[in-house]
Amino acid sequence: MNPNNRRNFLKIASGAVAGASLLIRRAGAASAIETVRVGVVGLNGRGNDHITGFAALPNVEIAALCDVDENVLNRRVEEHKNLFKHPVKPYVDYREMLKDPDIDVISIATPNHWHALMGIWACQAGKDVYVEKPCSHNVFEGRQLVEAARKYNRVVQHGTQSRSCEALREGIELLREGYIGEVYYAKGLCYKWRDTIGRAPVSGVPQGVHYDLWTGPAPLKPFTQNRFHYNWHWQWDYGNGDIGNQGVHEMDVARWGLGVAFPALIEAQGGHFMFDDDQETPNTMVATFKYPEQNKMLVFEVRHWMTNNELGEINEPPHVVGCLFLGSKGYMTTHGFNRGYQAYLGRDGQKGKGRRGGEDHYANFIQAVRARDRNLLNAEIEEGHISAALCHLANAAFRVQRALRFDPATQCVIGDPEADGIIQGKARAYRAPFTVPEEI
Repeated sequence: MNPNNRRNFLKIASGAVAGASLLIRRAGAASAIETVRVGVVGLNGRGNDHITGFAALPNVEIAALCDVDENVLNRRVEEHKNLFKHPVKPYVDYREMLKDPDIDVISIATPNHWHALMGIWACQAGKDVYVEKPCSHNVFEGRQLVEAARKYNRVVQHGTQSRSCEALREGIELLREGYIGEVYYAKGLCYKWRDTIGRAPVSGVPQGVHYDLWTGPAPLKPFTQNRFHYNWHWQWDYGNGDIGNQGVHEMDVARWGLGVAFPALIEAQGGHFMFDDDQETPNTMVATFKYPEQNKMLVFEVRHWMTNNELGEINEPPHVVGCLFLGSKGYMTTHGFNRGYQAYLGRDGQKGKGRRGGEDHYANFIQAVRARDRNLLNAEIEEGHISAALCHLANAAFRVQRALRFDPATQCVIGDPEADGIIQGKARAYRAPFTVPEEI
């Protein structure tokens, strides 16, 4: 097939990312489906898993890799060369990768502050999107990404892969069927053994790192190692703390099992305990989300060091990561690492149904891409946006030290301009030209 006939693109002019594409199938047999070509951006952490995950699927090729750290980019190109059916195209500037007509799908695994903007640009360029959690750095960004997915008719999957786990899907269905009775309370747990990040002095930008591109929408600050690889999670300009890191997975499962969306009331208390270091986000926090109309409650707790075990036998010390659901006839625990659930029934906690099982979130995404049907997605972007928003609301309540009232219809905090400014991205000005658009 002539590559020039594979797609119909609107051109991207003057560096602006706009347009749409149509994935054209071969005429004739329905089984003759062309290869889906993936470009992965952000290769240091989760992006490495994206490479191996997509490359393992039939009729899926890694077409391009992009990273602003040329050291990481070159390393991934070399170490995965046996996975590539054809030589991959390396990119440093994501905007250049978006212009590549041989890419159908963009897979985003960058720091959080880039997720929504890269996703929006990809939708505008006619690419389908797999975006790591959280899909946004604030509520405004998530709302804009959902809008872009709808306007440009793109298939956008959120990287909350528990949604594709067969065991957890079975457990959630049992909750829906009333297996533990009326479910009125969910608690998400993110207890991870995290050491201090220490203090890192201002230093020169490492050779091969394009720091301006790495910073993107965020304020350009002097380079330190604690604002760079991984430790960016603990800085407000780029990350969302552990509730928006590991926590968003469990927030998503807690909300899924409870059967709720946006809350009406949010409170959060916590702090940065034990360590004297560069971390800005709390390492310990308890947040509560109230749903008055449904008469349900969601609680989320982040801990960073010593902890007891609140999830029973499926825990994997020293981490305790998962969810607890309380019902009128029993309770259920789920686990974030080994993808399982276990139910306990009655006052004496008799062991009920339980299961563990794997998942392939990438395969689910590719299935929806081929079918051009976002309804096939297990973690469609709107669901991802809602779960990420709860994390952002908890962080906002923590930062202003007040209870928040939230309007799900407008997705705004009621009567608190400071807190609303945080979730709308007003507390941190965007840096041109890396600006999340007000109008999609």
